[in-house]
Amino acid sequence: MPLIHIKDVVKTYDMGAELVHALSGVSLDIEENEYVAIMGPSGSGKSTLMNVIGCLDTPTSGLYEFTDQNVGDLDDNELAEIRNRKIGFVFQTFNLLPRSTALHNVELPLIYSGVTAQQRREKAEQALVSVGLGDRMTHKPNELSGGQRQRVAIARALVNDPSIILADEPTGNLDSKTGIEIMQLLVDLHEKGNTIILVTHEEDIAAHAHRIIRLFDGKIASDEVVAEPLIYAKAE
Repeated sequence: MPLIHIKDVVKTYDMGAELVHALSGVSLDIEENEYVAIMGPSGSGKSTLMNVIGCLDTPTSGLYEFTDQNVGDLDDNELAEIRNRKIGFVFQTFNLLPRSTALHNVELPLIYSGVTAQQRREKAEQALVSVGLGDRMTHKPNELSGGQRQRVAIARALVNDPSIILADEPTGNLDSKTGIEIMQLLVDLHEKGNTIILVTHEEDIAAHAHRIIRLFDGKIASDEVVAEPLIYAKAE
């Protein structure tokens, strides 16, 4: 079974006077350790698809199976547990607690998982070291650069050993040089065995993926394998 199985998924929103069809019969499979980019113009349905994949929203109709579980059969608590334990989220706006250190921000998902204080600290430290922030653990977000804040967010996404990392415009608030560093980090994580799903509207960001799914008007317009994904030369 694929890691993600989506079949004939429809998502509609009642906007009062009209019914908006955000997704109109989307079907796709994503295997473990794939690196997939989801693209499309504004209103194409890519954000809705991201929310469905991330269990932030449920389909109006159709089937969504995640790690062999039918998401449509789960209640709110079960969905919350999947989001916390199996999905690592990376957002454009970082979503860090401003008054907490990098270490505490990374520990947060573990608190909700019931992990002991000592284990939380050890796992959070390991995650920060893995993204190159071993010397910034006690710094708060306002003491970090934009790239460092996004690295904290990635460490937080990794700390629970999730099944997938779901990155929504991860370089949107970063300068081009820092954006390259973050995309290289995601490439490195994929090479270590992580499944990456990247939502973006930028072609050069999507070019890092091994597969690009393009949406238009709530439907899949194309689903193509990338022959030569973009990889930057690493500094010696």
